[in-house]
Amino acid sequence: MELKELQRGRLIDHVQLVVRDLGKARTFYEGVFKVLDVPVVDTPDGFFWADEFVVSAADSEAAQGALTGRHHVAFQAKDRATVDAFYRAALAHGGQDNGAPGERAHYHPGYYAAFVLDPDGNNIEAVFHGDARRSAPSVKISF
Repeated sequence: MELKELQRGRLIDHVQLVVRDLGKARTFYEGVFKVLDVPVVDTPDGFFWADEFVVSAADSEAAQGALTGRHHVAFQAKDRATVDAFYRAALAHGGQDNGAPGERAHYHPGYYAAFVLDPDGNNIEAVFHGDARRSAPSVKISF
């Protein structure tokens, strides 16, 4: 891997999903991560990753032959338009509707999100929490 810098949040170092069809998963996640402006890194070892998110085939060494169960993963979006674009890209790349873009005020005022099912049935969300000021866009780790 040629990457010399990672960006990390506060709690999760990484999350791994083990999928039935790595090619279908790759098509789906490349489509949604392009909209979210997150690069996808391919490896020769039966998995790919994007920041803290790893997707592997069941026969990869890290998966130990077992698929993960159904999960809910939420990705941050920079604005409402990005949530809308995420939803369209997800549907265009093999995802299924699980909640069209819209405000979910029952979570909190300004919570704007869309939900899709990836090719393995995982509930994937893009969310914009409303206008806010961050101390930094992310934590950068160089090595």
